[in-house]
Amino acid sequence: MPRMAEAPIHLGLGACAIPLPAMTGDMSWYEDYGTTYNVDGPEGRLVSQFTFTESWTSWEMHPAGDEVVLCLSGRIVLIQEFPGGELRQLVLLAGEYAINPPGVWHTADVSELCTALFITAGLGTEHRPR
Repeated sequence: MPRMAEAPIHLGLGACAIPLPAMTGDMSWYEDYGTTYNVDGPEGRLVSQFTFTESWTSWEMHPAGDEVVLCLSGRIVLIQEFPGGELRQLVLLAGEYAINPPGVWHTADVSELCTALFITAGLGTEHRPR
């Protein structure tokens, strides 16, 4: 059986769930994903799982829709920057989730091993250095 941490899922139009190839850790994986599944527009979702040992080195923002962040184990501090500059820090423990609204830049601090599941509206995702 596939492992979510290695091979995510695309949730697409018509309520379909499509297993994806293993993630490579390279931005080209995301480019290939976008080339194939951007046809689903803002309704498409990427479901992925990551384990973190250190804080993120960049910010990201998803303009097309909400992103759900579910902490599966450990502790993660989600930092959100809203339009206008307001910063919000959300501490997530195992079983807790937060939502990154569209257009909200976000990053995360990690002080211990943690694993999180992401359900992302990836169309038009942007990145910037932290």
